[in-house]
Amino acid sequence: MTVQNIALIAGILLLIIFFNLFIRIYNKLVMLKNNYEKAFRNIDVILMQRADEVPELVKVASKFMEHETAMLTSLTKLRTDFLNSKTVDEKIENANEFSKTMKNLFAVSENYPALSSNSNFLELQKRVSQMEDKIADRREFFNDSVNLYNVGIQEFPNFILARIAGYKTQHLFDVSPEEKKYDGIQF
Repeated sequence: MTVQNIALIAGILLLIIFFNLFIRIYNKLVMLKNNYEKAFRNIDVILMQRADEVPELVKVASKFMEHETAMLTSLTKLRTDFLNSKTVDEKIENANEFSKTMKNLFAVSENYPALSSNSNFLELQKRVSQMEDKIADRREFFNDSVNLYNVGIQEFPNFILARIAGYKTQHLFDVSPEEKKYDGIQF
């Protein structure tokens, strides 16, 4: 074997190794992106179900809460904003506002004993509460997926291919300050 043949074989081997590395990185990035998107779609299903409860909730609550029309109108607007959201970040922002307003609605409903004891309202409140628990569980999975995705596109040498492919860092589905607040046990 001549030096030229050895150099040619070494060059081909290096090219094969480089091509194999490129394919592995690309496949890893695709998997991370698909997991992140799937995780958000799982949250989105529950957020949509929660948004679908709003018309019934507003209908029941409006019979009792005549003085709270601004809150009920706001809740309806937030539902529309959520349904019209185009990006994941918009949906997350609208979902957080929606959660805050729902909590306010349930807190204010305590001032209306007739509403608080209404079976339709109680059932709706229970269903929304169960959905909030599911959202919290899925938010954790989503944030794990986003974290893995963000790390994956920032690792060397992945970040080179990620930039070429246009992959961008994604935002976590943060817990709102209201959810973090703890006022102690109330009696």
